[in-house]
Amino acid sequence: MRPDSLVMAAFTGFLRKRNVGGAEHSPASPSSLARDSADSPAPLLTGTFWLTRVVLLRALAFIYFVAFLVAFNQNKALIGDRGLLPCRLFLKNVQEYFQGSTGWSAWTYTPTILWLLDWSNMNFNLDLLALLGLGLSSFVLVTGCANMILMAALWALYMSLVNVGQIWYSFGWESQLLETGFLGIFLCPLWTLSRLPKHTPTSQIVLWAFRWLIFRIMLGAGLIKVRGDKCWLDLTCMDFHYETQPVPNPMAYYLHRSPWWFHRFETLSNHFLELLVPFFLFLGRRLCILHGVLQILFQVVLIISGNLSFLNWLTIVPSLACFDDAALGFLFPSGSRGLKKQVLEMQRENTQRVQPNPRHIGCLVRQAVNISLGILVAWLSVPVVINLLSSRQVMNTSFNPLRIVNTYGAFGSITKERTEVILQGTASPNASAPDAVWEDYEFKCKPGDPWRRPCLISPYHYRLDWLMWFAAFQTYEQNEWIIHLTGKLLAGDAEALSLLALNPFEGRTPPRWIRGEHYRYKFSLPGGRHAAQDKWWIRKRIGPYFPPLRLEDLKEYFKTRKWLLPEPPSKHTLK
Repeated sequence: MRPDSLVMAAFTGFLRKRNVGGAEHSPASPSSLARDSADSPAPLLTGTFWLTRVVLLRALAFIYFVAFLVAFNQNKALIGDRGLLPCRLFLKNVQEYFQGSTGWSAWTYTPTILWLLDWSNMNFNLDLLALLGLGLSSFVLVTGCANMILMAALWALYMSLVNVGQIWYSFGWESQLLETGFLGIFLCPLWTLSRLPKHTPTSQIVLWAFRWLIFRIMLGAGLIKVRGDKCWLDLTCMDFHYETQPVPNPMAYYLHRSPWWFHRFETLSNHFLELLVPFFLFLGRRLCILHGVLQILFQVVLIISGNLSFLNWLTIVPSLACFDDAALGFLFPSGSRGLKKQVLEMQRENTQRVQPNPRHIGCLVRQAVNISLGILVAWLSVPVVINLLSSRQVMNTSFNPLRIVNTYGAFGSITKERTEVILQGTASPNASAPDAVWEDYEFKCKPGDPWRRPCLISPYHYRLDWLMWFAAFQTYEQNEWIIHLTGKLLAGDAEALSLLALNPFEGRTPPRWIRGEHYRYKFSLPGGRHAAQDKWWIRKRIGPYFPPLRLEDLKEYFKTRKWLLPEPPSKHTLK
């Protein structure tokens, strides 16, 4: 062969290889999933949810961690052996209701692990449940690994606390965490602890259960507003919300003074996000992702503007189910050992596979479990949907003791003015004496001292502070625990005082008298006379909330409610 023919043949072969290579690496080809070079990583395909599961589990574990931390720090003083509403007394009342039995009826009425434990030291039991929850949630949060057993344990532990928490756990986000946590069980394999369990892809049924949850949360919140308070329809609710919300933060102080047109825009945006955007979930991938983005941004705005416990953080969790691996890939590094690289490899293997994997018995069982979950959620959703459609809609209600599917809503009505209960004590032997000096107790976060800056605590939650907000527009007869708190403060009880930020009698004999005073609070005007005095609040006394009380006055009151009478001040040894 001539030399020039050899050259031509080599050139033709080179072109043929280039053409073949180009065909192999076209966008429609499986190998397009591979990394062409170190500088051009291939994009993740849509429609898989490996990374979504990792993000969902870690986000859920974070909320569990916060919830169990709140429980560990506050449960003993709220529902412990000498708590304001002891859970032992609550469980005994349940027993009596069922003729002293702790059988199936008592279990189904109040599902809690505490039925199995010794009640002689309930503080130990409550700490045990909280510490177990902190440990398990920390493991999932740090590693991103979980299985059904571990997630079921977290759900059972928290349900055990919620169901004995009484009024302290009556907030809507407690049921919302239990429902979200229940769905989180089915995200995982049964035994395997792996961030990417290769043989257990994320179930579409579970993902749609999460999406159904966020749909009901947002639509329920929107409907309860337009049905519950006319200010949502005339667009004036945000004129009051920042000042009258349960526990304002510093940003609320400034947002309250926004122009009227900004408040109208906020209210209209709220209606758009809660009444219209939820339907984006059912309109294809792009609008589903848009729904997730809008709802997460909405929750971030709410987090910035108020201390609503972990509610808004928790609401972000089911919104994450709107995103697939392609949408969440940017959150993960592209290293050779990273999760993103592993997902790329699994996607390539699935695309190149000519025949589907054989159906193992484990896969069939898991598929049956997921289908059963879908049927269960659909069945339990019937009363929830009826409630959504009802003109007498109720919010934050559970229709089953396990709280698997619930109704939700927030701020169905807006209070137009803020009132606060201020607890005051005096060492004077005569409460009616004109020279009696009354000193204020300060709570952790709720407004009290007008000079104290509003706190910033979200996602943490001070349960007593929230209940004091509710008590302020009710009566003390409707909130008997506030009299129990008063008795404990009269005795200088350390557990009760741990719930407060300031004890004015610290290092001294506890007060002889404590009274409840009712005040009206308003934000000071930025740049105004009161703000120049460093006041965040302006307050005006309305009148007494409850009259001055001594510890001896409460003996019969405590006895009829089976509360332990605190030790009188004379038995305390001051440091």
